[in-house]
Amino acid sequence: MSRRRQIYEGKAKILYEGPEPGTLIQYFKDDATAFNAQKKGTISGKGVLNNRISEHVFTLLANIGVPTHFIKRLNMREQLIRQVEIVPIEVVVRNVAAGSLSTRLGIEEGTQLPRTLIEYYYKDDALGDPLITEEHIACFGWASQEEMHDIADMAIRVNDFMSGLFAGIGIRLVDFKLEFGRIWDGEFSRIILADEISPDGCRLWDIATNEKLDKDRFRRDLGGEVEAYQEVARRLGLLPEGLENDVLDLESHRKKRGK
Repeated sequence: MSRRRQIYEGKAKILYEGPEPGTLIQYFKDDATAFNAQKKGTISGKGVLNNRISEHVFTLLANIGVPTHFIKRLNMREQLIRQVEIVPIEVVVRNVAAGSLSTRLGIEEGTQLPRTLIEYYYKDDALGDPLITEEHIACFGWASQEEMHDIADMAIRVNDFMSGLFAGIGIRLVDFKLEFGRIWDGEFSRIILADEISPDGCRLWDIATNEKLDKDRFRRDLGGEVEAYQEVARRLGLLPEGLENDVLDLESHRKKRGK
């Protein structure tokens, strides 16, 4: 597929004009950022793995009735997606205390929360994506009350499904980030799941050892980022045997198979 006009470039992905109205091509980069892009680096092959992992999770979510922007994977780094109007809110679902929650409230990292916690952050890099409440969202009109009900309901449903999915492969879903968008039909819109679901936006710990299998390895200079992402893909059954040591071989492997 020929490269089309670039629409947007973010920290981990690039969006290009799609082949049909209402579609975009989402390209996954190897760039890695942390602490609101104050720390920058590259994780070789990350885009390939995140594309595949996100495709897998979004497909499974669609199968249980969660509406998403995902249409199909085009190649090892690109997906065809529905164009949406992004709701300017990051939704963070927490099952275990970690990261900023532990820092803010002095809760020891790894503490199981009494119940699932949903937090909202205003999407603005210049402001550092500040924590907000539903009152802020209503006050500034970032989303309607009905939309927030849909967002919260979907977030809980995604969490229930993903917790079981990862527990089945020996991984604890500590927390994760979701983004949502509106698709329009005339004057009416509905909320669907957008962006991606991958180790970039999830905290994933090995159940037996608490080993981190996500971007915290980059944030905290733990090393082994590529191996951690590969391990998640391997446990999900997405990484062919024998290619674990070279993620880039995965691209050529798929191309030879015509996928």
